Amino acid sequence: MSVLSGKNVLLGVSAGIAAYKTAGLVRLFIKAGANVQVVMTPASKDFVTPLTLSTLSQNPVYSTFYDKKDDNGLWNSHVDLALQADLMLIAPATANTMAKMADGNVDNLLLATYLSAKAKVYFAPAMDLDMFQHPSTKHNIQKLQSYGNIFIPPASGFLASGLMGEGRMAEPEDIIKFIEDDMTQSLPLKGKKVMITAGPTYEAIDPVRFIGNHSSGKMGFALAQQAANMGAEVVLIAGPSDEKINSSFINRINVISADDMYKVTHQYFKDMDIAIFAAAVADYSPAVVAGQKIKKKDASLHIDLKPTQDILASVGKIKEHQYLVGFALETNDELENAKSKLKRKNLDLIVLNSLKDKGAGFKLDTNKITLIDSNEKITSFELKSKKEVASDIFKEIIKKLHV
Repeated sequence: MSVLSGKNVLLGVSAGIAAYKTAGLVRLFIKAGANVQVVMTPASKDFVTPLTLSTLSQNPVYSTFYDKKDDNGLWNSHVDLALQADLMLIAPATANTMAKMADGNVDNLLLATYLSAKAKVYFAPAMDLDMFQHPSTKHNIQKLQSYGNIFIPPASGFLASGLMGEGRMAEPEDIIKFIEDDMTQSLPLKGKKVMITAGPTYEAIDPVRFIGNHSSGKMGFALAQQAANMGAEVVLIAGPSDEKINSSFINRINVISADDMYKVTHQYFKDMDIAIFAAAVADYSPAVVAGQKIKKKDASLHIDLKPTQDILASVGKIKEHQYLVGFALETNDELENAKSKLKRKNLDLIVLNSLKDKGAGFKLDTNKITLIDSNEKITSFELKSKKEVASDIFKEIIKKLHV
């Protein structure tokens, strides 16, 4: 899976003959799993039509601040367009557009959106050889880079003027690869190995029945996706769960019982840099598993239980360089119980959530957490989506590891 998967890409198109290549760019972004929003300069519509790009992106294309033909005068907010983007690409970036970007000259929607952008901005110049070599163009490129914008060098080849030389916009495939490589290199967990456990475990009573819990695995899966998005190589050890995940950075290993999870965890733990135990592992399992389905009788049924192996405590005893994170789902004396678990199991961080908090708990898409580190520093968060919670947890881990 591409690092662009799930990203909101804002594609700015300015008025150059290379604008015809933007159709290919949009297709490649979509193929990589990105969502593409196109903003055009008015003059760029002479080279490629908004209809083409809106059809390919499956999003409306904007080129003006409002539709003059619409009596309601609906405003196309450059601020909203900019803030929704995970990255912005201006391609082609003409000499005229780059000069305006460098000087903060805003005379169209694209330039206003650029000045409002908070995400990383890439620009891919396209112009004739003499224009590209002109000192003013070189100066503007350097100025844009000094602002933190990322320069995608043009290629050499046959130009629209009939000349041969440097100035033609990089090919769409090369632009996509450039951005993917840049994003990968800047990811905070690049080169790190992360193990995450997720979901419940099922402890068999007989071939039909089991002891389990209500865990859906949503929190663990959100953590796995977040780790992959940050460049980590992820091992996701998942108990029975309906959750889906698709990333080339994630190796999902399905298990059923606590014993299964224990064995797989110990198989991979020694090679990990970070291990997060988000699974709701059963504390007990039947002492004897019936070989055949137990038939219903009038008499009461008695099942002897035995403790399962404590996976988190077992890795806490053997950890060396690993940063170890556990979860504590509590119903009473939350902080005291979480602090006790943190120390007993030799954790670096514990994630506390309480069933008393509305919107937190099993099967929900939201969670409310409190983080407690090994120095007993407490950081509490408001109710958030589990995707946002996963981000908060990894921000804390990265801060502690100084990566």
